[in-house]
Amino acid sequence: MEKAREAPEKIDLPCGESVTHRTAPEKVDALTQEILDLKRELNAVILAHNYQVPEIQDLADYVGDSLGLSQQAARAQADVIVFCGVRFMAETAKILNPEKLVLLPDMEAGCSLEESCPAEDLAAFQARNPNFYTIAYINCSAAVKALSDVICTSGNAARIVAAAPEDRDLLFVPDANLGGWAMEKTGRKMTLWDGVCYVHVEWTYNALQAIKKEHPDARVVAHPECVRSVRELADEVCSTEGMIAYCKRSPAKAFVVATEPGMIHRLKKECPDKVFIPAPTERCACNECRYMKLNTLEKLRDCMRRQAPRIELEPDLIERARKPIDRMLEITARAAASTR
Repeated sequence: MEKAREAPEKIDLPCGESVTHRTAPEKVDALTQEILDLKRELNAVILAHNYQVPEIQDLADYVGDSLGLSQQAARAQADVIVFCGVRFMAETAKILNPEKLVLLPDMEAGCSLEESCPAEDLAAFQARNPNFYTIAYINCSAAVKALSDVICTSGNAARIVAAAPEDRDLLFVPDANLGGWAMEKTGRKMTLWDGVCYVHVEWTYNALQAIKKEHPDARVVAHPECVRSVRELADEVCSTEGMIAYCKRSPAKAFVVATEPGMIHRLKKECPDKVFIPAPTERCACNECRYMKLNTLEKLRDCMRRQAPRIELEPDLIERARKPIDRMLEITARAAASTR
């Protein structure tokens, strides 16, 4: 049996996101020990997104959202970044850490949002209106980031939209649901790209109504990638990092969670005195992301052994994709300074 860990340390980052630092277990099996040995040999940092399988989250140095993890990697004194997430996340880590080797355990770990918005299609659409100001959700490829004016996360989307120039026509890509939620929060009119997260659109008003009847005292917390009828039924709509904060401060003891169920592992660790119920769909009780679940401990070990698959991006693409990320960080920093 593994010994209990120390309480995880939460690290706040300049973007307003945060990550949780985890310490390695004192007792591990042979596979886990091999990964830890490889990490030392490579001087690597292992990052895990909130939706990864529990055994990867428990082994990682940091657990959190994609941007927060990439920023933490930039702060870490590591030569190699092993990103346990999906491809666009590892690309973001490479954009923010161009001098470091970035590994992804399974290069097939994609994203329906990224796939919905090919860079060539976006460029053609932008050409129709030179006045477009393109706001791109971070869940997109490096090539799409390079075509954008500013990046946003699910945690700061409304703030980034509110800060957009008043004299420009706003184009939000690739998630129509997150864009719609940002429009509701800000009152800014936008053209929305026709993209969705295939996981989050599976939750419906009827499915959530049914689970609420089973657990009348539970609060419903939903990700803004969910459809509007689900968002309107939720007690709180927020990013995965926002879910941690909300559940910690809420007096409620039970929560229905409408986001990828990998998130519940971290919620249980950080709020051990509370109950978390995965929101069911009308078809099943579990709604996992097939891309996130491609990564396994075996693939993590193998990619470290081979130092591959590697994320490789051209320097020019890195430079162009970095600019809208920096613009987002500048806007977020100004907003934080104004509230002090």
